[in-house]
Amino acid sequence: MTPAYPMTNTHILIHRFGYVRPTSLSEAVDALREHPDAAVLAGGTNLLVDMKLERVAPANVIDITSVPGLHGIEERSDGLWIGALTSIRALTTSDLLWTDYTALAEAAAAFGSTQVATMGTLGGNICNGSPASDTVPALLTFEAEVTLVGPDGKRVLSVGDLLEGPGKVRLREEEILAAVRLPRTGPQTSSAFLKLSRVRADLAKVNVAVRLARDGERVSRCRIELGSVGPTVIRARKTESALLGKTFSEETVLEAARLVADEIQPIDDVRSSADYRRKAAVALVHDAVSLAWKRPKQQRSPQRGAWDTPILQASPIRVQSTDRVPIELVVNGIRTSLNVSPNELLLNVLRERLELTGTKYGCGIGECGACTVWRNGAPVLGCLTLAVSADGAEVRTIEGLAAPDGTLDPLQRAFIEEDAFQCGFCTPGMLLMTKRLLEEIPDPTEDEIRDYLKGTHCRCTGYVSIVRAVRRVAGEKKT
Repeated sequence: MTPAYPMTNTHILIHRFGYVRPTSLSEAVDALREHPDAAVLAGGTNLLVDMKLERVAPANVIDITSVPGLHGIEERSDGLWIGALTSIRALTTSDLLWTDYTALAEAAAAFGSTQVATMGTLGGNICNGSPASDTVPALLTFEAEVTLVGPDGKRVLSVGDLLEGPGKVRLREEEILAAVRLPRTGPQTSSAFLKLSRVRADLAKVNVAVRLARDGERVSRCRIELGSVGPTVIRARKTESALLGKTFSEETVLEAARLVADEIQPIDDVRSSADYRRKAAVALVHDAVSLAWKRPKQQRSPQRGAWDTPILQASPIRVQSTDRVPIELVVNGIRTSLNVSPNELLLNVLRERLELTGTKYGCGIGECGACTVWRNGAPVLGCLTLAVSADGAEVRTIEGLAAPDGTLDPLQRAFIEEDAFQCGFCTPGMLLMTKRLLEEIPDPTEDEIRDYLKGTHCRCTGYVSIVRAVRRVAGEKKT
């Protein structure tokens, strides 16, 4: 389809690359062997940003999102197994994690925006090798292991042994991270995760994960891991030693926490100063240890709603960087076929090829939420989704929210009646996010609404009227 008027696209991936979509783990390993210069696409929330900012320029992208067997959370006799492609959002809403592996559930809940958590995967978060990762400190406290699959079969490493440096992991060229295993936690064990960041949907200035075991009033086992204070996640061994075997008291915890300032290696950067990080680390370690000690192991999940991106049957795709490939989408109930290049984004296709301009260009790197659409019912960022990877998907945009006869959705009416918009630029993404929220949690609290919208930015109205509109619709559904 030719646009009715010319449009300027400043957010496209200029870099050209080939694209491979395998449909089995063995096919994915074979594709990596064939293309040693390839990057693996799991959630894409880091890879696409790095490609847009020209930090990386892979000759090929291997999309493993359709590989079966890499999703889900399963309790087994030897511990908890989590598929590498399990979304961060699924971890956030897992009652099993909140009960036995609370620090990991809290780390997932602190993770960026809802859209990024829906798209991002546990395996991707580990393999990014970021010292500011939220999930890795928690995984390390539970002594988690990863299963890696390559042409020579499987090998198992601890998560700590996988880490090498900022943005680097000890993953062989032809290997794929398939699963994560967390050993059973044992009795009288509890954990906690705390994070300090500039805003809610941001990387950590400092984060801390703690796991404790108790013997009466004594600390019988302790592990403390800190992120964003060194080239990789750092274990606070001196602080642990100062707690082990001691009767728990406020004075003991405070003295032990002070030792962490000499164990970490913080730097000055755009998010914080080294001096602030040292002082914050002491406070966070103190609070996390105290929280873990006081909380019961069995606790109810504070997160409502259960969600993971549905995995649909997909066809294998191979396309060269200079070629185009036919894809099929069901957009707002209408089946559409078109040819796309590997580096075309879903956002571009919707706006420029299908003229669905309600979905907005914003930041272009997944931070503002203006480009939010639904893919197979899940809120995703159109600016970080390759159009070719959406082949076979059902896509819903703001144009599909109203009824076919033009009748507005109750949520749209509530936004109008509660003046929950001003310039309107963020409104399409805001509506799609709140619509999805109400499907997950029909009666959300104000805190739940604000948390769900933490990655959908409104710079005009604030969120008071938006919250009011959502609660109004929730109230109407009850009556």
